[in-house]
Amino acid sequence: MKKNLIVTAIAALAASFAGAANAQSSVTLYGLIDTGLTFVNNVANPNPNQSNAKTNFHGLTSGNLQESRWGLRGSEDLGGGMKAIFTLESGFNVDNGQSNNGLFGRQAFVGLSSDVGTVTLGRQYDSVVDYLGPLSAAGTWGGTYFGHVAGNDNLNSNFSIANAVKFQSANYSGFTFNGMYGFSNQAGGFKNNRAYSFGAGYANGPLKVGAAYMQANGVNSATNSGGAVSGEQFASVFGPKGVDGTSLATARERQRTFGAGASYSYDAMTFGALWTQSRLDNDSTNVLISNQSAHFNNFEVNGRYALTPALALGAAYTYSFGKASDEFGAQSESVHFHQFGLQADYALSKRTDFHIEAVAQIAGGGADGFYPVASIANNNGAFGPSSSSRQVLLNTGIRHRF
Repeated sequence: MKKNLIVTAIAALAASFAGAANAQSSVTLYGLIDTGLTFVNNVANPNPNQSNAKTNFHGLTSGNLQESRWGLRGSEDLGGGMKAIFTLESGFNVDNGQSNNGLFGRQAFVGLSSDVGTVTLGRQYDSVVDYLGPLSAAGTWGGTYFGHVAGNDNLNSNFSIANAVKFQSANYSGFTFNGMYGFSNQAGGFKNNRAYSFGAGYANGPLKVGAAYMQANGVNSATNSGGAVSGEQFASVFGPKGVDGTSLATARERQRTFGAGASYSYDAMTFGALWTQSRLDNDSTNVLISNQSAHFNNFEVNGRYALTPALALGAAYTYSFGKASDEFGAQSESVHFHQFGLQADYALSKRTDFHIEAVAQIAGGGADGFYPVASIANNNGAFGPSSSSRQVLLNTGIRHRF
């Protein structure tokens, strides 16, 4: 009898230790699936052998509000207020099941968290996405297609930074800040393909304010594989045909994005306003085209109203203007863009919603054969810039979170 009691006590003690260990660590599987029907007019024909210069796009597209994704997020309590954390997140195209940007191409990092802040290492989003995205329509309710012309400032989180070390502060009475540095990982080329950013924000009740800066060297470089901006993740920032029909994504250029904004919620209404500037310049590979550059100033106002607990209506307007030079830097012209967006979103449940939206963009400015073309932002690569100064998108779809 005594022996059985001892065995029972040991088993109960072991079970209690196991329960305590499990309570100190956790791993969560999460994600979302977003797909729907999309129509886009005036898409420039990518086939030079066909006589028609433009065509319309009709199709089933993934990632219309947010890129479809799945991920693993975990933490372990190390004691003394310290935690070990990790995130692995992969984007995919739900229409064909293919992975986007490789396994865990969205985020892949590990780090430590304390009462002071969090330090993480790996592939991560920069400060512009963290602090300006949540103040924009693209980074919140509007999603992918509400991004600014050609997605030039990445508010729709089209790319993340590799080889990055990031510090995110704790919340000090509503104030937070962060900083990031992405290494080039190139022997003898420390500055060739690096990126860095920093930002800060304040959130108190209905008010949110944020500002951020990001710089990346070696944008679209043919030799940037393995660096902070590896691959061609920046290629869509100005679109494959730029603003004038010629490429502005020249090798080894520098991109700088910065801005500030605020949002305010009152009852069932939320208003937002922000300004961003994106600059692409400093080509160092060819003296003949060293002046090739482009920059955009984007001014956005947005609002969303919860008509009922399930139905929300949103609208956004963005005015973008700037200058772009031709491929030899011999000519520089001012260009501007007007973009209008409307959306209705109906929540079928806490995890599933149905939406319908329309986005229209009108380009203007330029002269002497140097004219801008409309280019609605997209992360799925389903369509490209317009063949003219106008482009209209209609989309309806469903999104499910898990």
